[in-house]
Amino acid sequence: MVIAYIRPDKNFVAVHEQLQHINSYASANNLIIDDELIDHTSQNKPLSQRTHITQYFQSRQRSILLVYDVWVLTTNMEDLIQMFSCLLKNEFQVHFIKQSVIMTTESSTMLTLGLMDQLRQTLQEESTKVIGRPKGSKSSSKFDVYMNEIIVYLKEKKSVSEMARLLGVSRSSLKDYIESRELKEVAFGSLVYETMQDAEKQVIDTIVCPK
Repeated sequence: MVIAYIRPDKNFVAVHEQLQHINSYASANNLIIDDELIDHTSQNKPLSQRTHITQYFQSRQRSILLVYDVWVLTTNMEDLIQMFSCLLKNEFQVHFIKQSVIMTTESSTMLTLGLMDQLRQTLQEESTKVIGRPKGSKSSSKFDVYMNEIIVYLKEKKSVSEMARLLGVSRSSLKDYIESRELKEVAFGSLVYETMQDAEKQVIDTIVCPK
């Protein structure tokens, strides 16, 4: 089973961009996504309070998990250790799209540590930034909760009028939302995905040791 896991966070890459990268990666690697899971749980909630997610993963052993970046799993280092441990214990293949690497039970310890250290550095950088919505990011929309359904409808080649009727929303507002979020491109993975050379080595090389 191939699962695309997406998690919104106002400080990072938007949901539609995560989906666009994941769909393009899947298309380039001949992977058929069986389930798209958009987790709207607050980033502030610890893993112990995200039982629907942990139970979901535990019930789908030996699956392929596609995520855009490490922070999608969690932005808490303690939770990340547990998340990595449980995913590997359940024999997942975790594909990190941004880094172009795959973490499995056969992966080197240095790759796993490199991914963890990338998150540590990212969180450290974020803590020094000015509070506020990141430059270029899009504000939330009332249509965000329908994003998964809209993408399915687009793949089914439904018209905007049909979608608006099914969702009980304004056609013009829905059309604007689809265009602003580039959801047609998201649905069909139109990005050109390029595999990075020596991707694992690049991740490992980003590890920063204290001076």
